Amino acid sequence: MSGTLWIVATPIGNLEDITLRAIRILREADRIACEDTRQTRKLLDHFGIATPSISYHEHNESARAAELVAELEAGHNIALVSDAGTPLINDPGYRLVAMAREHGVTVSPVPGPSAILAALSASGLPTDAFEFLGFLPPKSGRRRHILEERAASEATLVFYETPHRIVESLEDIAAVLGRRPVVLARELTKLHEEFLRGTAAELHEELSGRPSIRGEFTLMIAKGDGIAAPEEPLGQAVERLIAEGVPRMDALKREAKRRGLSKREAYRMMEETRTE
Repeated sequence: MSGTLWIVATPIGNLEDITLRAIRILREADRIACEDTRQTRKLLDHFGIATPSISYHEHNESARAAELVAELEAGHNIALVSDAGTPLINDPGYRLVAMAREHGVTVSPVPGPSAILAALSASGLPTDAFEFLGFLPPKSGRRRHILEERAASEATLVFYETPHRIVESLEDIAAVLGRRPVVLARELTKLHEEFLRGTAAELHEELSGRPSIRGEFTLMIAKGDGIAAPEEPLGQAVERLIAEGVPRMDALKREAKRRGLSKREAYRMMEETRTE
């Protein structure tokens, strides 16, 4: 008879935010698969848990998943944890869970903390419908493209963002979504927990004025009205920038980047428009 793969949620900051069941499962498991064994060891030592651990992260999950499933088929029980929060939610684990299911292994969740739900619950934004989209793309053009695609969404948009990209992301949100309400949750459940509320432009100004920005962010954007604003035609947008004093080629390059296009693609689109 095969063992059980337990998907165990762990604290996102405050170590008191762990369930009694999670502690019991971590103690009773034969092995704990960790995103970072050093990070998880802090939690295990805090609660006096001596269960042996093994690394399971994005760089070794393909090979390690097969190894762990073999142990599960042999009757061992394994607990999967991430560095913080609920495993698989923008963290490794998908391959292991999928493979375990394919081999008929029991997979059971041990629910608990989640940065997404914690942030939403205290955000003051509508929570009847929300859409989690992981981290925003690192490049502005692709980032704006994602935001434009979701502009008409009738769900609160939720993203994760890093401290070194949050200011740039707020600039793009302001450009694409205007004065839509935004909430930033930083250092959730920790000593310096902070919620910042306002428009993207206002939050951009607030963070830009700080000497340093630390901590991971959960970024939430109020839902739209279900009607996508028609995008300004490429040629018209370029001409508007030129009228504002931007050189023609710089205007074309800037607008191409905003739309996630190469300069060559943007130039071709403008030429096609002129010949229609």
